[in-house]
Amino acid sequence: MTPTEDPLVEVGQVSETPQKRIFIGLLAVTCIILGGLAYLLWWVPNVGLRNIHPYLPALLAGVLGLVVFAVIAGSLLLILTILAGRDLFLSRKLRGAVVKVLFPLLVVMGKVFGLSREKISHSFVAINNQLVLAQDLRVSPARLLLLMPHCLQNHNCKVKITGNVENCEGCGQCPIKELLEVSRKYDVELAVATGGTIARRIVVQKRPQLIIAVACERDLTSGIQDTYPLPIYGIFNRRPYGPCFNTGLPLAEVEGAIRHFLDTSES
Repeated sequence: MTPTEDPLVEVGQVSETPQKRIFIGLLAVTCIILGGLAYLLWWVPNVGLRNIHPYLPALLAGVLGLVVFAVIAGSLLLILTILAGRDLFLSRKLRGAVVKVLFPLLVVMGKVFGLSREKISHSFVAINNQLVLAQDLRVSPARLLLLMPHCLQNHNCKVKITGNVENCEGCGQCPIKELLEVSRKYDVELAVATGGTIARRIVVQKRPQLIIAVACERDLTSGIQDTYPLPIYGIFNRRPYGPCFNTGLPLAEVEGAIRHFLDTSES
């Protein structure tokens, strides 16, 4: 299948390669710094520990060595999984480490090297998406949720769609009409949230196995962290008029993601 036939490959993977490099680069630098810190933690108290017991320096070196080895081995496995694009070993656990540990750590590292949180968030979502793809998940239409931000709706529209997106009158002045058509085409649930609290409530009510979410950098990263271990495939919205106002989305990428994750064996 050529890239033009599958929007997920064209948009969701190829265009994210530069963002992945940022994450991998910061991860490599972090491993080097961690190794240096571990050496200092061993070297500084080395003399004092030897006075207590001659084997204590070796014991401390062994413990620190195991920690550094585990971090480097996990980082290499993560990088290989990203490059291979498939589950090599423990991709679910790796995603947990990325979501809960590495992202907050790399935000701090990024500040040291002058990288904005937005760039690191782009990289984080790209890595998260790659790890979700590596799990090779397939779900039924009833267990897949399309979760969209309210800012996609035209600012002047008076119709309330957050409670029920089917209230949309289909005027075509915003992407909601097209999203409804796509959700009906594949028989998947579509929901619109005004913020993180409402989004979490929707997830609890719908109980999906997988979410395809569209949002800005801040909302996507916080949503991925808050809902872990539930897999989320994140897609950034488009903001031609600035944040939170008449935003758009790459509809082809959304539809490509739906096709990728749907289990067609039941049809």
